Amino acid sequence: MTTINREQMKRWRLILGAASEEKLQSYGAGEAMLDEESRLMDEALAAIYDDTGGISAEDAVQTGNSRKAAGLGPSSPKLAKWLGDIRTFFPPDVVSVIQSDAIERKGLKQLLFEPELLSQVKPDIQMVATLMALKGKIPEKTKETARLLVKAVVDEIVKRLSQDLRRAVTGALNRRQHSPLPSASGLDWITTIRKNLKNYNQERGLLLPDKVYFFDRARRSKEWTVILDIDQSGSMAGSVIYASIIGSIFASMPALDTRVVAFDTEVVDLTEQCATDPVDMLFGIQLGGGTDIDKSLAYCSSFIAEPKKTLFILVSDLYEGGNRTEMIQRLIDMHQSGVKTICLLALTDQGVPSYDDVVAKKLAQQGIPCFGCSPDKLPELIEGALKGQDLSVLAERVKQGQK
Repeated sequence: MTTINREQMKRWRLILGAASEEKLQSYGAGEAMLDEESRLMDEALAAIYDDTGGISAEDAVQTGNSRKAAGLGPSSPKLAKWLGDIRTFFPPDVVSVIQSDAIERKGLKQLLFEPELLSQVKPDIQMVATLMALKGKIPEKTKETARLLVKAVVDEIVKRLSQDLRRAVTGALNRRQHSPLPSASGLDWITTIRKNLKNYNQERGLLLPDKVYFFDRARRSKEWTVILDIDQSGSMAGSVIYASIIGSIFASMPALDTRVVAFDTEVVDLTEQCATDPVDMLFGIQLGGGTDIDKSLAYCSSFIAEPKKTLFILVSDLYEGGNRTEMIQRLIDMHQSGVKTICLLALTDQGVPSYDDVVAKKLAQQGIPCFGCSPDKLPELIEGALKGQDLSVLAERVKQGQK
């Protein structure tokens, strides 16, 4: 066989599993289809994806049958080795999928209940969602390790989004009168450059301003109210995590009066935890349960003092377990009062999940955009909304930018 064909055969063998080996060898692949590294990769995959008839890794070791070694069994050392193997042989996004499948397909809650195992798990959104869903069952000895894992994900998302969100808010709100008081952090570069272009020195290649413009920072405190109303049903897990952390970023900006609310059939105000410790905030969320969007809208309405200075973001798939007609009317009334109202059907990198298409269309017809948004596109959406741009046009632009 050629080198290319051997590589293709090896890949098919890894995809199809041990049961395919005899058939593939009949095509001339030879006996040694997998080298040592590929064999270890195959064992890591087989532990989750091969149908082993209930034979555990421990049983396989005792019988000496390596082909039946799929399944992780009850042994912590074997789990620890498996976690190390998948992180060695697969890229981070694939590791996340395999870890999730290990819990869902094999019921490996042991990953979450042993500190030494949990410390080897790759921190990601899916694992945080699993920890949130099982938080009441996590033993005391594992809680600190679980908290560190959640913190790692929170820190990564904050690092990824914070700068762009702050720039978006600052860019939107810095459209006000200038102050005679100099402030390095309040320097209006755009206005300063535009109004001093006549002073550009071509020979020296320098702009020599005769006047520098500064923003009036005294008006920045609580200039806008931003309300995040988050559906914490199980199908919204990734969106809940992103929305909550984004809420904590908003809460750190003095220009915004931020409220973060989560709901199922009950309403929980997370504003205080959001402003102090987003990790505690996430552990305060209970994924799953029913949905009463209307009740959450009634609660959030109490925070709207200046409708035209309020941005309301509902993060929900719009499946309403309460009064659907009243829920739709509340959103329409909010929009018509001047509140900038947006419904994010998803706030995630994983695409838009199932949602109530009928409700979404009714809201869209009333000028309330309903669409899925990746976290990286949210700064553009926030800046445009605060600048007073048409939300329907803005939503369409964001959607087109995600394709």
